[in-house]
Amino acid sequence: MPYTGSCHCGAVTFTVAADPPTEGMTCNCSHCSRKGLVLTFVPSEQFSLDSGAEQVADYLFYKHAITHQFCRTCGTEAFALGKSPQGDMRAINLRCVPSIDLDALTITKVDGASF
Repeated sequence: MPYTGSCHCGAVTFTVAADPPTEGMTCNCSHCSRKGLVLTFVPSEQFSLDSGAEQVADYLFYKHAITHQFCRTCGTEAFALGKSPQGDMRAINLRCVPSIDLDALTITKVDGASF
């Protein structure tokens, strides 16, 4: 069953053609910890940007391996673009998916500060 999300102001909306996740990931790197991101990763083919392409801006840091995307209006990072050994991926910020109960997720903590 697909799930949908958006930035805070609603200008950027997306759909993920997959079942809602039961697990999420948090990271203690400087970027993720400051934003409080709770992430899941999906193949890019399962992700569609439904609205707001013109509102999305990129942010790159460190090794420039992940293209963090945020809404130019409200500043929310609803998703990011990246690569894995399996191909192009999207990192979905589960805090931007209203149907997800964050308290029900199994959370994996990643030590991104050590990368």
